[in-house]
Amino acid sequence: MEHKVFAYQTLDSVREEAKRLDAFIPLCEDLSALSASLTVEGMTVPNRLMVQPMEGCDGTLDGTPDELTVRRYRRFASGGAGLIWFEAVAVTPESRASPKQLILTKDNLDAYKRLLDDMRETSRKTCGFVPPVIIQATHSGRYSKPVSTPAPLIAYNNPHYEKAGPLDADRIVTDEYLDTLPERYAQNARLSREAGFDGVDVKACHRYLLNELLSARTRENSRYGGSFENRIRLFLDAVKAVQSEVSGGMFVTTRVNMYDGVEYPYGFGADEKGGLAPDLTESLELVKRLKECGIKLINITIGNPYVNPHVNRPFDKGFYIPPEHPLEGLGRMYTCVKAVKDAYPDLTVVASGLSYLRQFSPYAAAGLLDCGAADLIGYGREAFAYPEFARDILQDGSLNKDKCCISCGKCSELMRAGSTAGCVIRDKTYADIYKRDVSDKQ
Repeated sequence: MEHKVFAYQTLDSVREEAKRLDAFIPLCEDLSALSASLTVEGMTVPNRLMVQPMEGCDGTLDGTPDELTVRRYRRFASGGAGLIWFEAVAVTPESRASPKQLILTKDNLDAYKRLLDDMRETSRKTCGFVPPVIIQATHSGRYSKPVSTPAPLIAYNNPHYEKAGPLDADRIVTDEYLDTLPERYAQNARLSREAGFDGVDVKACHRYLLNELLSARTRENSRYGGSFENRIRLFLDAVKAVQSEVSGGMFVTTRVNMYDGVEYPYGFGADEKGGLAPDLTESLELVKRLKECGIKLINITIGNPYVNPHVNRPFDKGFYIPPEHPLEGLGRMYTCVKAVKDAYPDLTVVASGLSYLRQFSPYAAAGLLDCGAADLIGYGREAFAYPEFARDILQDGSLNKDKCCISCGKCSELMRAGSTAGCVIRDKTYADIYKRDVSDKQ
């Protein structure tokens, strides 16, 4: 199906297009379910709307939150979401995705404490409640760039990504290196607990290292490649290491890819018979193993925003023309989310992929809750553009279309340019940064 630019004027037009495409996009005009509270791991989430983790690339060189970081999270905190999923924080210096990615250390711990205190006080004053805050612990793997040039650390060479030819063998992480990582995740958890975060996400999505290992079928003679048991080993070991460090109500969760959008054998969630249709057999077995490790909250996503972003965040403009209608992509995302909830109804499941629908997204959010596909609804790019999205949905029953993300891709352009990420269209701060770092250099 040919790619289409967003041009919907009514909810019925979205509904009719989804029906024509046979895309699973449940829509419900009763938004009251979005206001319901939810208990997660003994903590109260005041409503069902959530800020997804979105890297700002705006820390200091030592990984401390900087002025733009504080500004961004203060805006999220005043926006009314019931849960804030803090962005990816590197577990090792070499695994930072940019020289300004956040990293939590003993030396900057107090800065994170101050940021969390500021967020909670802001939420208390503006919203009348304090949302739980989850930190995302990550190893960037092939997207590692701790200084000014890329320094990828890959699980294996993937011809879908290494189109210019295989990377040198010294870029492939050894088993001995991987053996050291669970303790680095545990160290991050200890510091996160001391900083005051409510939960830790062991990130395994979007082709970062733990996600890439899930598809490492061609990684030979390795404890972390080949068989399913080997491919999930490091992920589960990291989860268990973090579990051993949490206490006092703090919990462990994960944001995980159910499907990579890459053909077998190089993609997780791929059908071994070929093609790009998802096969969630291994994905659902992984969720089962995560449950056995004690995971009760899981944040579901698919695709790779660096290679095939149309799979998990359909866009109007980007660096390529997508091969499908955006609503087909949303239907695939919601189908994967529902598959997890259907298989494991006692799990608290977070749905992704709402921002593309703009002012109609609240009806999809309510629809996902209404049909039992998810328990929490995460907004990513929309939170950059419209940080008060949750407050407007809950108080006004709608979103202002003139504040919504227009899926133009400029926030991603900022990241690719090595700059700080934010909404160029709705926020003059980032419009000025875009002009300085992107437009004026073209």
